[in-house]
Amino acid sequence: MNNNIRQLIGLVITVIFVQAIYSLWIHPEVQIIEAIALETGTILPRNFFVIVKDLEQQVCFILFIWGIFLCIEKLIHSSAQAYLFDVDLLSDIDDPSSDISDTLDHIDQLPSEIKSTPLVQIISSSLRRYAITGSIQNASEAITPALDSMAIKNEAELSVIKYITWAIPSIGFLGTVRGIGQAMAQAEDAVAGDIGPMTSSLGVAFNSTFVALMISVVLMLLVSYLQRAHDNELVKVQEYCEKYLIRRISISRS
Repeated sequence: MNNNIRQLIGLVITVIFVQAIYSLWIHPEVQIIEAIALETGTILPRNFFVIVKDLEQQVCFILFIWGIFLCIEKLIHSSAQAYLFDVDLLSDIDDPSSDISDTLDHIDQLPSEIKSTPLVQIISSSLRRYAITGSIQNASEAITPALDSMAIKNEAELSVIKYITWAIPSIGFLGTVRGIGQAMAQAEDAVAGDIGPMTSSLGVAFNSTFVALMISVVLMLLVSYLQRAHDNELVKVQEYCEKYLIRRISISRS
């Protein structure tokens, strides 16, 4: 399945899930709390349901869960390829009777899910450069731009997640602006002695920012782990190429 389609499906499922939670649990609980506060003449208590009841918080939770889904998906994808770093894919090079074309044929016969991994693609590119030029230096130089391209690709894959980490606090601030605007419109009632509506509007302002900042901190932590995993993968690819490809070619062809 196309990656963009999979991400879109994940977003749709997240929206449905969060909307169901709000419709079946949070909003009914808030209605009960508001009814009790109205009967007793008190302001709304500051509990979980009151803090997360507004639209801005709901949108933040949707983005938060979707961001977690994207992070976990990419971490699982990286972990699924980690075993390749413990597999010697270039053992044919040690055989004096074989040449580079035999090694390339062996790589081409690998399953498509393995051939599509960055490690195998970089190895194949370097081997083809060596097969054409016969130069170990050219084979080594082919690795660096391939690693740069891999780093750019990894950064592009994180662009949506980084946008989410930016959007969540922004939506929280929008809730703050909305709440303060409502509170200012109710200032006359507060001066007259009815501070309930103004207090409720200020609650919208502060609660939206509080929720947005809290969940953005958690999501940023996950993004940092994902970024570190990508950086570690780049290092492992370079070390693998140096150990199993360049060093082995230097020894066997000398």
